[in-house]
Amino acid sequence: MTNQNVVVPDGKSGINVTITVAVSGSSLFSTAAQKPPPAPGTNYITISKKKLLQNLDINAGAGSARINAWMDSMRASSPTHIKSSAGAISDEYQSSWTLQHPSALDMFEQITNASKGKQIVMFLDYDGTLSPIVEDPDRAFMSDPMRATVKKLARYFPTAIVSGRCRDKVYSFVRLAELYYAGSHGMDIKGPTKGSKHNKGAQDVLCQPASEFLPMIDEVYKSLLEVTKDTPGAKVENNKFCLSVHFRCVDEKKWNELAKQVESVIEGYPDLRLTQGRKVLEIRPTIKWDKGKALEFLLESLGYANGTDVFPIYIGDDRTDEDAFKVLRERGQGFGILVSKTPKDTNASYSLQEPAEGVFATFSRLEKIVLKKAVQIGKKD
Repeated sequence: MTNQNVVVPDGKSGINVTITVAVSGSSLFSTAAQKPPPAPGTNYITISKKKLLQNLDINAGAGSARINAWMDSMRASSPTHIKSSAGAISDEYQSSWTLQHPSALDMFEQITNASKGKQIVMFLDYDGTLSPIVEDPDRAFMSDPMRATVKKLARYFPTAIVSGRCRDKVYSFVRLAELYYAGSHGMDIKGPTKGSKHNKGAQDVLCQPASEFLPMIDEVYKSLLEVTKDTPGAKVENNKFCLSVHFRCVDEKKWNELAKQVESVIEGYPDLRLTQGRKVLEIRPTIKWDKGKALEFLLESLGYANGTDVFPIYIGDDRTDEDAFKVLRERGQGFGILVSKTPKDTNASYSLQEPAEGVFATFSRLEKIVLKKAVQIGKKD
């Protein structure tokens, strides 16, 4: 551990990533945020995530305004809502986006050429990447073929799972002891326990920069369980260093009620902030730590902090993965792959279609390349 891994609470988010949302009549979208001209036939604008979080800050502004802004964001982030919105994404815009973020499968030769002579390091989100998005988050199981392929890849590449889920929960899904696991959006990191030839002593790696928030998180978790218990479909998940309120199975007519319930709990905790993923509201400590910081920490632990011979690949599908995509762009090393059926503002270089089979196909190609190289130099599988 070095001083670089020490973080302190900060009341402001350091995130400034852009996202794409559906246009609404709400005042949330009437700000004069700078944006590029919309593609013909689309009803989408781009606003900064930092601006969005300011509007969603449950500790600022009038209560009704906060709820209205929050509701608009919940609707805008809903894949079902976006799909049914008038003025859906035009073919022209889809084609333009695909040109900027081509399929990783179509560009695989270019990807492998760029990685020649370098150590590939794999970073993978879990939900929506290694497993499909499902209504019950406790049943987000990865397939046996996916697990087998990840296991094989981990023999050749250092491999990490970076998830918003509790680290222990992700491990219970993946069940591979040779991987690195970064749970709670990177706030709980642990190295392999066995079977990895890449760890260089990293089995002792343990990073928990938000430990001081644990009593607060547990307290808020119990309160959220109590206030949401009568909202059908609502599920509160304790991810140790952060909390998730899933509304995928909640009737949209009940979202306003759910927003008020969560607000009633969070308003007394200025050291916690609200973010949002795919039909999930996430509550986490206000520290400058995210999946991008977790990626940097793991590269440092592996001895690649300042190396030029490393090629990190990060595959993810959620807004929270954008922090890691951005880090890779800023480093000028490796690339990000966004798993998504629809265009989104992203720092990723390439894309893959949902569901997880596209990721599986990418892994399978990587495996074949590795095995081919091994045969060429006389190594045994």
